[in-house]
Amino acid sequence: MSATGDAAERELVIRVVAMPGDTNPDGDMFGGWVLSQMDLGAWIQARKHTHHRVVTVAIDNIVFHKPVLVGDCLLVYATTERIGRTRITVRIDAMVERKETRAVEQVTEGRFVFVAIGDNWTPVPVAG
Repeated sequence: MSATGDAAERELVIRVVAMPGDTNPDGDMFGGWVLSQMDLGAWIQARKHTHHRVVTVAIDNIVFHKPVLVGDCLLVYATTERIGRTRITVRIDAMVERKETRAVEQVTEGRFVFVAIGDNWTPVPVAG
């Protein structure tokens, strides 16, 4: 693997419907729910690059552009940006397919950094 990761192609890693149980009092999805889906999608992407456990160590540059509404389909796209010795950086673009119109819009974006860890919970080489 190169230091910049594999081909920088965006891949759909999660598709999930926003349900009423995860809304705030105004009826929009909690940002924490969206962030959780993004973290899960980034983990799915990071695991493709190592056989070790990976854990989230940083979440950077999260920007919420638009709300996610009940019934929208959240689409989480991942791009591996960098593979270091022990770390993997994944860019996430969260889009929605609107329930009523089927229009696709970007709602959130950010970067997630993972570290590969061994049995004693200390960093290990990604390729090791």
